[in-house]
Amino acid sequence: MHSLIIQAMISSLQAPALGEAVAIPAALLGATGLLLGVGLAVAARKLAVEKDPLVAELEALLPGANCGGCGFPGCSGFARALAEKRAEPSCCVAANAATLSSLARAMGVELSEQVRKVALVQCNGGRSAVDAFAYDGPRSCTSAMLVMGGSKACRFGCLGMGDCVSSCPFGALSMGEKGIPSVNREKCTGCGKCVSTCPKKLIVLWPGNREVAVACSNRERGPVARKGCGVACIACGKCEKECPVQAIAITDFLSRIDAAKCINCGICATVCPTGAIIDRAPARPRAYIDTSCIGCTICAKVCPTKAITGELKQKHEVDAAKCVGCGQCVPKCPKKAIRLMGSLAYSKEVR
Repeated sequence: MHSLIIQAMISSLQAPALGEAVAIPAALLGATGLLLGVGLAVAARKLAVEKDPLVAELEALLPGANCGGCGFPGCSGFARALAEKRAEPSCCVAANAATLSSLARAMGVELSEQVRKVALVQCNGGRSAVDAFAYDGPRSCTSAMLVMGGSKACRFGCLGMGDCVSSCPFGALSMGEKGIPSVNREKCTGCGKCVSTCPKKLIVLWPGNREVAVACSNRERGPVARKGCGVACIACGKCEKECPVQAIAITDFLSRIDAAKCINCGICATVCPTGAIIDRAPARPRAYIDTSCIGCTICAKVCPTKAITGELKQKHEVDAAKCVGCGQCVPKCPKKAIRLMGSLAYSKEVR
């Protein structure tokens, strides 16, 4: 009993010593942390890099999509590039006309006119393309490519599993009825995400004011291409021969259109025997010649479809059935007597 009492007395005498042993190091540790915190705060204020107010203003004006279509790391990187005059507002593919104008005003520059570009899927096969074998794996084009390059007999064709659709940050792509991606050109910003995603490299950025395009990427000889897909380009050369401005050339057994030369006449699409060339124009305008015509015959000479006829020094006429609305005659008329009636939608796609 006495021994227990003695131990209790000893413990009570040692308790303050133990408390001090714990409290002192804790206090020192807290003081050290406080000093370090104050030091870091002072250093942060002294060494802080002031953000250019113009960068902040430009970043606030940008859409905030961070799609990378401008070629810079997100909207903040693009804003810095704009402020440093390393980029132009028109480089932002996600911006509408109002946003581009606001960016130009903030920078104090004039907005350069550019033709808007949209995604073009260079394949129109889909369910028209023959399956070489049944693929039973993950629903991904990238995964399907690992199995003998994909299940399609056309080794250049779309696999139709929608990798591009899921990659689009603007919801501009969807799987169409034909089993190939369909592009909503009003939503598409031309950011290029789908271009880099497609493992077959079938998607390109195409000028929005060009309604005629080759929807095929098959580079096999005609007979082989036709066996794999009913709407494949067979390199017959009819489009190249009929093009009035020599905008089409066949290379590697595939028809290719030079967008810079193309006049949207659509003649190539009408003569293509397989439908490999598509014409997306909702309606085509027709040339109209008014009474100020002096019958110089210049318009008749430049008309690629011979839709304009008339005698010298007599008012000329336009055959509406032959006219394709290419507009080649309009700038050639010395009296400005020709105009297009019912203009194509593409004339409004320059921003």
